[in-house]
Amino acid sequence: MTAELVRGQNHTLPQTRLEIRVSAGTPVVAGATLGDERGTVRGIEWIAHPGSPQLPGLEVSQQAAADHRLAVDLEALPAGAHRVTVLLALPVGAGGPVRFGAVPAPFVAVTGLDGTEIATFTLTDLDAESAVSALELYRRQDAWKVRAVGQGYAGGLAEMLADQGVTDPAALAGSIQEAVTRGLARSVAPPPPRTPEADRVRHATGSADHRPTAPPPAPEPPEPLADPATTGPAHTTQPHTAQPHTAPGPAAAGASAAGPSTGGPINYAHPRRQHAAPPSPPPAAPPAQPGQPAQPVAGDATGWSMDERLYNQIWGMFEDLARAVAAYRSAVDFAESRMDQELDRALSDPRNRIGGAGDRAREAARAKRDELASRAREALDRDLAQLAAEAAVVEPALPAAYAGWGNPVWHAHRIPMEIPMALRIGDLHLPERTDLRIPLLVRLPLERGMWVDSGRTASEAAALMDTDRLRRLAMETAVAHAARLLAVYPPGEFAVHVIDPAGSAAGPLAPLVEAGVLAGPPAAGPGGVASVLAHLTRRVDLVQMAVRARAADSLPPDLDTGEQLLVVNDFPHGFDDRAVTQLRYLADEGPAVGVHLLMVADREEASAYGPVLDPLWRSLLRITPVADSHLADPWVGHAWTYEPLTIPPGSRVLEQVLAAVAAARRAAGR
Repeated sequence: MTAELVRGQNHTLPQTRLEIRVSAGTPVVAGATLGDERGTVRGIEWIAHPGSPQLPGLEVSQQAAADHRLAVDLEALPAGAHRVTVLLALPVGAGGPVRFGAVPAPFVAVTGLDGTEIATFTLTDLDAESAVSALELYRRQDAWKVRAVGQGYAGGLAEMLADQGVTDPAALAGSIQEAVTRGLARSVAPPPPRTPEADRVRHATGSADHRPTAPPPAPEPPEPLADPATTGPAHTTQPHTAQPHTAPGPAAAGASAAGPSTGGPINYAHPRRQHAAPPSPPPAAPPAQPGQPAQPVAGDATGWSMDERLYNQIWGMFEDLARAVAAYRSAVDFAESRMDQELDRALSDPRNRIGGAGDRAREAARAKRDELASRAREALDRDLAQLAAEAAVVEPALPAAYAGWGNPVWHAHRIPMEIPMALRIGDLHLPERTDLRIPLLVRLPLERGMWVDSGRTASEAAALMDTDRLRRLAMETAVAHAARLLAVYPPGEFAVHVIDPAGSAAGPLAPLVEAGVLAGPPAAGPGGVASVLAHLTRRVDLVQMAVRARAADSLPPDLDTGEQLLVVNDFPHGFDDRAVTQLRYLADEGPAVGVHLLMVADREEASAYGPVLDPLWRSLLRITPVADSHLADPWVGHAWTYEPLTIPPGSRVLEQVLAAVAAARRAAGR
């Protein structure tokens, strides 16, 4: 029976391998400290936080999120550790709330590895506090207990760490927040909130919802092989709406959710979409034979249309793969850790150092390690095979906006009359199975600009390329993304401006220029740069004033109210201080009123401007013209390899698409 704790109350823990789940109404930073018998933190090596997420027996998330799952193995804690204190803090400088009193009360649950709740605690009565000690696990007479703490700190993370006895808490708090900021900058924005009915339907024998599972526990003693921080009950993925006091209801399925890309609330509502519960997906096909999972079906998710169902299905596959791999990696790490502990115990006995006892202990420990790792790999392979089968049926069913350039759907593409929900900008994969690719979809209209990194220091693959070839490839990538955006918007509702200060991108820009789909010739020289920036800055100012005054009818008749994309090549060449300030302004204020950035630049070359440009880079989603592992998922924080979309050799699909855009504009009189 679950113990619902109030501040100060404690409860005995029936087991030592646990999961601590945190649900909040906004992204929070989760960490934990270890204390000795007096509660003293002996050093930074006893603190788990996003910049150093793992300690023996303890693992926390690497980034800020609205939902966290912390893994705890009390028996594996360092010697002398008698207390684990779970800490929550609001990220600073992200544009989000600055006090817990402005967000729903955080909810913390201590569960077993099977998902059974042991104790829960809702952190109420918080106001000006921006950090809080949520609860603590402590040892009392060889037994472990959990206590609800709920101690808030108006002074933030530094004050809370100081109260824990940490030396130089301000410096540590700053490094933690910096690690969180870096994580937000590389994180893929999360999908819209799930509905209570769940956004995916999977069928397996004896279960209505099949998710990647971890291997069964060992016979004696049981050894669950899943990462408690990344898997739910019975190692299944649980909807984030499981707790009714923090989760949106059915009517809020399209409401805003906090996104790490901009640090503030992102509105995931589909344009012109009614906010009501979507219909249920079509039923999946029955299993091919008893005991086998059903054959995958494209669109087996909730949504108003097939495009929306496919969108939700792709995000479900993304999350499934992230959590399945996290469970596997955690199982392997646990097997290694257990082997090390068994060897330490065996070899600490002098009797085992004589004869063959030590060798036998080593062989037994390694054999058990290999057995656990093998079982974990078998479970992962089953999950990967199921996801690969699903990807094989989903990919051919994708609409053009979600499809790669090699998909035949692009050859029959017609310019739509309304914008789609999302656009594919690349593929993601993990090293456990590189051929299993997850489409990277970004919501439309864009909530975040993009930056195509043309620097040779961006990745190992880029370092091996010639500088001129890499820059050309980066600009070709930007042109392809601009073409996809033009192709999925209705005629006249999307315009592309280009700044090419030195005229060095004439070759890659040729398809856009020859098709006549640009808003004007590529701007060159200081005068051209100033003209385009002044035009777009004026548009942002006018639309902002009209929105604030609720006077949209007063906009000048020559103002293009459609979405605008500014492609900037080779930044910061050709930009003076005023131009840099205007670009920063467009990056900060433009997305809310339909002006977006697509920059092609080498960040190392822009370092001459110092930290003034750091907010600009962090506000953009970094993509690369070559494969690179720099993006993180919003659930676990894996480093995913991003693969840019490429046009098949010899294909003229780009020219055909741009010709269709130009023809649609002529037909619409735009």
